[in-house]
Amino acid sequence: MPTTLTRRAGLRLLGAAGALPPLRMVFAAPASTREDAGPRLVVVMLRGALDGLAAVPAQGDPAWAALRTDEDAAAAALPLDATFSMHPALSNLHRWYTRKELLVVHATASPYRERSHFDAQQLLESGGERPFVLSTGWLGRALQASDKRAIAITAAMPLALRGADGASTWTPDRRRPVDQDLMSRVAQMYRGDAQLSAAFGEAAVQEDMAMGADGGPAFASQARQAGAFLADPKGPRVAWLEAGGWDTHVNQHARLGRLLVGLDDTLAALRDGLGAQWSNTTVLVMTEFGRSARFNGSGGTDHGTGGVAFIAGGRVAGGTVLTDWPGLAGGQLFEGRDLKPTIDLRSVMVPIVQRQFGLDPSQIQSNILPGAVATRHALWRT
Repeated sequence: MPTTLTRRAGLRLLGAAGALPPLRMVFAAPASTREDAGPRLVVVMLRGALDGLAAVPAQGDPAWAALRTDEDAAAAALPLDATFSMHPALSNLHRWYTRKELLVVHATASPYRERSHFDAQQLLESGGERPFVLSTGWLGRALQASDKRAIAITAAMPLALRGADGASTWTPDRRRPVDQDLMSRVAQMYRGDAQLSAAFGEAAVQEDMAMGADGGPAFASQARQAGAFLADPKGPRVAWLEAGGWDTHVNQHARLGRLLVGLDDTLAALRDGLGAQWSNTTVLVMTEFGRSARFNGSGGTDHGTGGVAFIAGGRVAGGTVLTDWPGLAGGQLFEGRDLKPTIDLRSVMVPIVQRQFGLDPSQIQSNILPGAVATRHALWRT
């Protein structure tokens, strides 16, 4: 007998599907068993610009107290060393740090020195020295040169993976995301009106929760699935994840706390999905630039320059903050308003590419990450 599926029953089925274990896909057999045991790489892009000074505050800097005066956050921060702490929402990352499985890269940025999301993301994903010089991605070129495979947990192929025949996409959710640039412009327009600014900030929080742009449960589910893909012996060895909503011009304290909880949960879910392969995996968390060192009149921060990145994994040489700290005094800030970048983010991407794809350093500097010089800091334990 034919069965009629009502709309309500269909929604119930879709809801139940969200609670299912990670999807198992059938992958083609890898070229060799050596590939099965090879390293894994996960790149997590936080679109909108994470405030590195909030995620990893420099409370030991002499200028910190005058720059940011949130006493509650200062009291709750999780200590890293004499200078730096970690936002209390990042409890899993802090635990990894204490286990020496997380490396914090601070006062870092790409070569870009302007404050356009669009340009900064293009440069960071392309891997070039200037926006729009390259039309393919640094991961895409590395994949193509090494004949390896990657999967992006996105509806559309990100620029970072373009140029690779072995790159594919997968996503369980194809809803159209909110235009974060438009949201940013509206927030700036409302900044002069306290009532409108507060109302818009509340609406932005609700929108983030509805769309999962904050790295909430939907993002964590995708991360767990990405880990399962990489843990599959026949699966890809590179995964790309991304989340928007990090452009915190308004009401940053409340929004960022929730955003960071979502990020922390997402990275924990990724580790769960990887299982035993965590020891073979490197996770790079990056964002297009930092944010202004001082808060604006709407309780938020504006587009900045220097920021923070995270490198995690079972064999990462963690438990330290990699930085050439520039200081936070007025004369030490970039253009008098931003954390000054002292580490080219691409300098840590060079050894990551070399480890993952087995490419020659000269090939990486000429084609994958043009002009980038590898950091001398060891990123993995021997």
